[in-house]
Amino acid sequence: MAKSRRRSYFLVPTFIVLCSVVAGVMGSRGVSAASPADDADQSLKAFTKVYSTVEQNFADEVKPEKGVYKGAIPGMLRTLDPHSNFFDPRDYQALREDQRGRYYGVGMSVQARNGKTMVMAPFSGSPAYKAGLRPGDVILEVNDKKTDNLTTTEVADLLKGPRGTKVQVKIGREGLDQPLVFNIIRDEIPRFSVPDAFYVKPGIGYVKVSQFNENTGKELEDKLKKLDEKQMRGLVLDLRENPGGLLNEGVDVASHFLKKGDLVVSHHGRNSPNKNYAARTDGAGKDYPIVVIVNRYTASAAEIVSGALQDHDRGWILGETTFGKGLVQTVFPLNDNTGLALTTAHYYTPSGRLIQRDYSNISFLDYYTHSNLDQRNMADVKMTDSGRTVYGGGGITPDEKFEPAKYNAFQIEVLRKYALFNFSAKYFGNRDAKLPKGWEPGDDVINEFRAFLEAQKANFTPADFAANRDWIKKELKREMYITAFSQDESQKVAIEQDPEVLAAIDSMPKAKALVDNAKKLLVQRTGVPQIAAK
Repeated sequence: MAKSRRRSYFLVPTFIVLCSVVAGVMGSRGVSAASPADDADQSLKAFTKVYSTVEQNFADEVKPEKGVYKGAIPGMLRTLDPHSNFFDPRDYQALREDQRGRYYGVGMSVQARNGKTMVMAPFSGSPAYKAGLRPGDVILEVNDKKTDNLTTTEVADLLKGPRGTKVQVKIGREGLDQPLVFNIIRDEIPRFSVPDAFYVKPGIGYVKVSQFNENTGKELEDKLKKLDEKQMRGLVLDLRENPGGLLNEGVDVASHFLKKGDLVVSHHGRNSPNKNYAARTDGAGKDYPIVVIVNRYTASAAEIVSGALQDHDRGWILGETTFGKGLVQTVFPLNDNTGLALTTAHYYTPSGRLIQRDYSNISFLDYYTHSNLDQRNMADVKMTDSGRTVYGGGGITPDEKFEPAKYNAFQIEVLRKYALFNFSAKYFGNRDAKLPKGWEPGDDVINEFRAFLEAQKANFTPADFAANRDWIKKELKREMYITAFSQDESQKVAIEQDPEVLAAIDSMPKAKALVDNAKKLLVQRTGVPQIAAK
């Protein structure tokens, strides 16, 4: 979908951070020795001497958090692999919030724009949403503290606080001469890892899993119950841009669609014995066909899920080859509220193929941008349950490729200028933020948007605008639904018109044939008849 594609176009660095911080982490444990004692002792003495010399003689004062937290430790870890990572107190707190799936604050996303901190969207049902904040609002002050010289992170920290406490936010809004002041009561803000679940077509469900935190398995169960899963004739499971998260939650999600005893994933490393993770019960969703959509930024626990469903012939995989992040990070809590995510093992799919992509002969930048989608280890060849050939060493290769359409020059110009977002903020600036249910942009709104582009000195021709009129209409609808209804309603609109989701629906017969064939083979092997997928 356009929104999803736009995220990957502009926010690849966000994925890099997430992949380094939260993807595929295990529980906390103690540190074990990793090298001979004498070598470690000599290395420690050398480091201590260098650091002492720098501290005593460097031209400026050397702060420990800069020299050690931001320099020595990260530098050492970068020599190991792309995913081992050190967390200073702020990063460690953010990691724990991501894993818990909640924090306390006002509930909105903010971003730096032109030197100001701007509201991108209040979360549906949050205190900020209920108070009436809108996309495009500029945060001028928080509790009488001006935000002019503050980073977005510092502004976000001011908005957070204990549940039930008050925070005053002064904002500037397009079309209004005077600032608006909002007194908001902070509350618990859930970070839903299963934000979308609805019927995209009659009988065809759609579920988006954005990451794997402590609540993902339960969220999935709850969302599918509300959809009355027993009536479902097919499911589109969207794992695009999912950077991973907690291993056990990935196992729980995969188990929902597998039979009791089916292997989900295994891992082992130098000081980590082989461990298998299998479905503990028959999953409630083990019968209907599933199309799993993935892309190059589907990583870690999301690859565990897609790999398990592919190896057991339970899901038809559609999209791009996944990221190839199959390194297990164990999080070791350290002193001063810091932590260390250290690679301790490798992930293997049920057929035994390695998920991890080779990073030995490329830069970390090339590794993270993942331009080579055909990378695989031709010596790591395995078979699915029904005998289909799959390869390891390069992520999960889809059963059916789908390459999202690239933006043309006009669309890139519109997106780079944030024209859709800025137009929506201007449109609703001095208007009531309401639209009738089922609203579609008419010619008046589209022509107003054209005039807005011209005023912003966007580079386009009348022919460009005419050729992209349908795209403009779809994108305006999605953008303006955020303000007029909610971010959730906007996302639903985007999903319903997403070409890849529509392609997944068209591929549902292939997923059904896969499930039926797998059951037929099981009957041949065991003599036990199975019920065909409906």
